[in-house]
Amino acid sequence: MKRWLGKAETALGNHSDRLNAINIFPVADGDTGTNLYLTVRAAARSLACDDAMAAQADVGEVLAVAGRAAMEEARGNSGTLFSVFLSAAAEPLAGHTRLTSTLLAAALNRAQIRAWSALSDPVPGTMLSVMEAAARAAAAVDAGQNGDDSNHALGLALDAAVEGALAAVVHTEDQLAALASAHVVDAGGVGMLLILDCLRSAVLGEELQGELLDGLHGYDVQDPHIHTDMPDDDGVEVMCTISLSPLNAATLRQRLDEIGESVIMSQVGSGADHDGNYRWRVHVHVPEAEPAVETIRSLGDPDHISVSELALPRDPVAGPVDSLANGHDR
Repeated sequence: MKRWLGKAETALGNHSDRLNAINIFPVADGDTGTNLYLTVRAAARSLACDDAMAAQADVGEVLAVAGRAAMEEARGNSGTLFSVFLSAAAEPLAGHTRLTSTLLAAALNRAQIRAWSALSDPVPGTMLSVMEAAARAAAAVDAGQNGDDSNHALGLALDAAVEGALAAVVHTEDQLAALASAHVVDAGGVGMLLILDCLRSAVLGEELQGELLDGLHGYDVQDPHIHTDMPDDDGVEVMCTISLSPLNAATLRQRLDEIGESVIMSQVGSGADHDGNYRWRVHVHVPEAEPAVETIRSLGDPDHISVSELALPRDPVAGPVDSLANGHDR
């Protein structure tokens, strides 16, 4: 699991520039690659820096630690959804010291369900569809293995998950009008495909399948930065972490739905504090930050509120991870 997240950090660093270039949904802000990279980096480094993880043999606990770190530092829609995916995938793996085909199928299914439910208005044709397709493909293979817990069966399920994810990525172009018009696939979907191929590579001890990306519309290195031709998006992205009761969490989601879009709320960890509150990661796009921040503060005391302009400078050669984005990880 540590090797998986380390590989994913490297791969997303290498591919961040191209992911940013085709990022036009839900807003054309050209940062999906950067957001995914920074979120996965937080997950990977939480394990590398935690001495207690060195001897940890519980697969679920390792991923739970990584998921909490990713959730606390999640960036954007894509990073937030990946952190939800990772945290949820950890749950069926708790108490297990190795991954099997059946556990993989359970983890992927739990993760995709939780990711879909985290969004107030989930949309097919995004990384959500890629997560779902991977989970269904792995489950179908596992169902035919009759409980086989061998590494061979696990390899077959991983192969199927990646193949299912690839098919879903190709299909995203047909599912969203914005992608069809620009003739590109979904950036978050491609990022999720890379992450899943990194999992396959880490578990099976094989190289990443660079050919997976061949022919994806808009993804060749020589293709233009599609997002630079899109109109600027008004408004801001507000994110924070906050402790809320279940009732207040439901209230906050409803109020944010009324004033904004792309509302994502998911629990950080599974336990309540001594007051019965749960920790939540909150994400929303709004025209102006103040009403959203006031709404959040009316229900609790948020940590690490961040406000980012959705209309960012359109400079395709500038970015926080460009030093890692000079080529494909093949």
